Amino acid sequence: MSLPTLPTPLTGPDFGSYAADEVVWLLKDLSHVALEAPTAERERAIQSGAANYAESLPVEYSPSSEYQALYEEAVQRAGARIATAVGVVTELALAARDKQPVLVSLARAGTPIGVLMRRWAQTVHGIELPHFTMSIVRGVGLDQNALRYLAANFDPARILFVDGWTGKGAISRELTAALDDFAASSGVRFPDDLAVLADPGHCVSMFGTREDYLIPSACLNSTVSGLVSRTVFNLEHIGPNDFHGAKFYSELAANDVSNDFLAAIASHFEKVRPDVERQCAEHQSAQPQPSWIGWEAVERISTEYGINNVNLVKPGVGETTRVLLRRVPWRVLVNPEARADVAHVLLLAEQRGVPVEEVPGLPYSCVGLIHPQFDKSAVGADGKAVHNA
Repeated sequence: MSLPTLPTPLTGPDFGSYAADEVVWLLKDLSHVALEAPTAERERAIQSGAANYAESLPVEYSPSSEYQALYEEAVQRAGARIATAVGVVTELALAARDKQPVLVSLARAGTPIGVLMRRWAQTVHGIELPHFTMSIVRGVGLDQNALRYLAANFDPARILFVDGWTGKGAISRELTAALDDFAASSGVRFPDDLAVLADPGHCVSMFGTREDYLIPSACLNSTVSGLVSRTVFNLEHIGPNDFHGAKFYSELAANDVSNDFLAAIASHFEKVRPDVERQCAEHQSAQPQPSWIGWEAVERISTEYGINNVNLVKPGVGETTRVLLRRVPWRVLVNPEARADVAHVLLLAEQRGVPVEEVPGLPYSCVGLIHPQFDKSAVGADGKAVHNA
């Protein structure tokens, strides 16, 4: 029996605003499909179990001029720090894969990071790394057809999965489980070490930093991610031989800062090289391992706030930003020592009327809590009532 034909990947400028040599999208173009749903309607369907969050898309948030200014300020303020983290994680990636990694970023938060890692390798070492981006969906796993495509074209040992940041570590666990399943079904084993720019949850060993500060690409949606939506897994539109889907929002081109963001970070590469060398030496000497302190904190917060559902607790600057942009937020917890790094979170919370609580000693800069009212009777996963304090 012949194997099914593999789908054809997508590249810019036909799909996405990144150049074709920067990233190959292992995705199906769903730009013509109406998938956006009102936030409250999506939240109700997700929490009731009627739908996976990846079956629809949130309406793209259009940033106010004040919020856009905060984004630009964040790029200026954190640019060198992010460039250093890009350098560190890229050097670790090169060392882990004998200088021949095939970067496979997890769309879409991982995509800009994968492009930046590719640029570091090119600028500093003159190495042209292949870079693909593919879908992973909590509760579904990795796109099996994308894995088949990678297995057909590369030595699996070269593959290195890349993401933007860790929150509580759910994606890291999902990745390992999905690769175990693929190995069992196909006989092909991909390594499951995940490279991330920031690991505030202490969930991985290959990271650029463990500080929880604002990565500007978490501030905006598609307009800093190549004008591509979050990935979609909806069986009405994704057949058994298709990649997972996404939309290309070409109509937002006037607001696109994707390539400006890459250029701003890459402009710091040369001057941060000494810091990168020092931090890489420290990293390789310390050999840091996952401690999962983030997961422990999430479980504690879930219990203390009567939510009793860790899926509704989103730790870290990146995840809190997503809660405020794409979900129905209940409240935001902020470490008072980190207020300078979460100015955009405070602005979004104010604009959406979301209470902010200061929590000294919080292991993250901030934590976003999704409103638990949208399941059947405003209860957590264990059936306990949630108090709307």
